[in-house]
Amino acid sequence: MSTVAETAAPHALPDPGEAVPKLALPTVGIFFAALTAFVVSTVGYLNGWSPWFVTIPVNAAVTFVMFTVVHDASHYSISSTRWVNGLFGRLAWLFVGPVVAFPSFGYIHIQHHRHSNDDDQDPDTFASHGKWWQLPFRWSLVEYFYLRYYLPRARSRPVGEVAETLLMLTLSITGLIVAAVTGNFWALAVVFLIPQRIGLTVLAWWFDWLPHHGLEDTQRTNRYRATRNRVGAEWVFTPVLLSQNYHLVHHLHPSVPFYRYLRTWKRNEEAYLERNPAINTVFGQHLNPDEYREWKELNGRLSKLLPVRMPTRSSSPHGVLHRIPVASVDPITADSTLVTFAVPEDLQDAFRFEPGQHVTVRTDLGGQGIRRNYSICAPATRAQLRIAVKHITNGAFSTYVANELRAGDVLELMTPTGRFGTALHPLNAKHYVGLAAGSGITPVLSIVATTLEIETESRFTLIYGNRTKESTMFRAELDRLESRYADRLEILHVLSGEPMHTPELRGRIDRDKLNVWLTGALQPDTVDEWFICGPMEMTTAVHEVLLEHLVDPEHIHLELFHGYGTATPVEREYDAATVTFKLSGEQYSYDLTPGDSILEGTLQVRDDAPYACMGGACGTCRAKLIEGEVEMDHNFALGRAELDAGYVLTCQSHPTTPFVSVDYDA
Repeated sequence: MSTVAETAAPHALPDPGEAVPKLALPTVGIFFAALTAFVVSTVGYLNGWSPWFVTIPVNAAVTFVMFTVVHDASHYSISSTRWVNGLFGRLAWLFVGPVVAFPSFGYIHIQHHRHSNDDDQDPDTFASHGKWWQLPFRWSLVEYFYLRYYLPRARSRPVGEVAETLLMLTLSITGLIVAAVTGNFWALAVVFLIPQRIGLTVLAWWFDWLPHHGLEDTQRTNRYRATRNRVGAEWVFTPVLLSQNYHLVHHLHPSVPFYRYLRTWKRNEEAYLERNPAINTVFGQHLNPDEYREWKELNGRLSKLLPVRMPTRSSSPHGVLHRIPVASVDPITADSTLVTFAVPEDLQDAFRFEPGQHVTVRTDLGGQGIRRNYSICAPATRAQLRIAVKHITNGAFSTYVANELRAGDVLELMTPTGRFGTALHPLNAKHYVGLAAGSGITPVLSIVATTLEIETESRFTLIYGNRTKESTMFRAELDRLESRYADRLEILHVLSGEPMHTPELRGRIDRDKLNVWLTGALQPDTVDEWFICGPMEMTTAVHEVLLEHLVDPEHIHLELFHGYGTATPVEREYDAATVTFKLSGEQYSYDLTPGDSILEGTLQVRDDAPYACMGGACGTCRAKLIEGEVEMDHNFALGRAELDAGYVLTCQSHPTTPFVSVDYDA
């Protein structure tokens, strides 16, 4: 099992502090500037008032500049609206390498991020291998090396992506033939072919060779030394290289737009230096952290270290209901809705949460008091509280949410409870695996986003099962996360209703697939923690297979939603007992009716006692057993450590001694 890496710093890397903008205006600006330059240069050449020796360098510069648009689009850095990235990426890609499709380039580039400097898996190592005099020729043939990498893997890629690449390849070849047959080949060469070849050669030199050559570490062994920064003369090199002189920042934070690399570096400079990053001057001289500090002092620059923000639990000792207004109600898929709450400032401490926790929603529908339990699907490092409601046929609350709930409405919301997650630490260097299906993604999404933000050395593999792409909850958000943490997050989408989906990922998450993964990429001795959430059938199968592969049960975390069927408990007769309970600092005592659970008796005295599912799945009614003994019918919420510490689920607990005392505040 991995712990803190031997080379880890005494503190963790802070957040880059740069969220993806609604629209990256500098990126959009250089797109339209490059497009204008291309149109003017090309029209000028075709009409005879721009000579070839002007058109070629101008259009070569267009290829170089357009790649930055493509590059940011592939990381969803142009806009927080997903389709905007796809639009600008495809348009800009026409000026860069149209023999393959933009989505295929995106896949190839993400593989470069995951496997930088790995000769077997990094598609960009072609730029660093070979004799020095061969390198310019290799740089000019980038499409050849990309196709050589992509085509053997095409079978595992989405059909639409492969089809788009075959279409682009066909159109490119057809265009060359038509230009040759019609006598326009030289014009095509001047306005596109020659400039594109020059632009691609420079791109491979500046984006691949300069940042990566000569570095022995891969992205997996040490991502701080798998690529480098080149410092000095930023006034000229930063605009000329479009910030790729700070390429290390890009690999550490792929979703940060290119024009914010330098600002991100300055913001967290000392934190990076504690990791001994690869730094060179513009003249190629290597600088260790101390030498860099001396170099920086000569340049009169200072920076500050920013702390990592750790999530904290609710200040409420147990679940307490509060009236909370709804901030927004937004559809996620055709049958699920995202509900965001506007927690008042005076209640924000009470509604702080850890990743994997849930809230109980209570409302009166038709005169009935309805309680439903929903996982929080937001990162625990943010102030936002949101839940996702899956529509259930004839479901009272989900139907109400889908048809009637509006922003400004008020719901009773219980403070966060649950312990699905695991303790995080900024210095951890772990491998986490999440297996989720359907709405089971909601707590796992929070765990993934929070873990990767807090633990900058940890990585996550998420296997997510759904019926179709359209029914996949949070698909766009997962894409953004995978782009932001390209080298540390891998998501495998398993689809049961897509006959053209990748064969290895077609169907359901079942025993056969699990056995393949557990004997291959996810061997148990390479994984530190497992998170499972989904339908009972899948959850049970995954749990059983993990145990068969000798995974330690203490490292398997399960989350079961209310509504799953459970076996009927063995009936037995219970004697009468006196129960004492402590809640909100006050103590009460009552005689429990034989056969009733402790929660049922407690609700007769305090109707605000915390509970949600009543089935032993959510843990909301958890209390510490202070005195006496109890027997629980079911327990799907408490781990071994909690049981050993004396905690019980009061909704499932029956006294087996004449006197029992529990504490909800513990």
